[in-house]
Amino acid sequence: MITLQHYLILAAALFCIGLFGAVTKKNAIAVFMGIELMLNSVNINLVAFNRFLAPAKLTGHVFAIFIMVVAAAEVAVGLALIISIYRHRKSTAVDDLNLLKW
Repeated sequence: MITLQHYLILAAALFCIGLFGAVTKKNAIAVFMGIELMLNSVNINLVAFNRFLAPAKLTGHVFAIFIMVVAAAEVAVGLALIISIYRHRKSTAVDDLNLLKW
């Protein structure tokens, strides 16, 4: 039988993989993928806690859907910025993004 601990371990592993990807990658798209993994691990936690602590209410599911909507908007804006920067700089490396420096 799958318990709450199984879901929490899965979410923690997914969060650590996403954090590792977001911190160590040089490509901006890979950083976004790491952030998306971290958001999905939060969704797993919300739905798991909802299932095991208050199965009659759907608050965890509603928060998970809200996080998915915000993540989709974040990806749309982020990819638009990355495409714009790539057109001007011809690179998506995070180290090359120094547009705010004098």
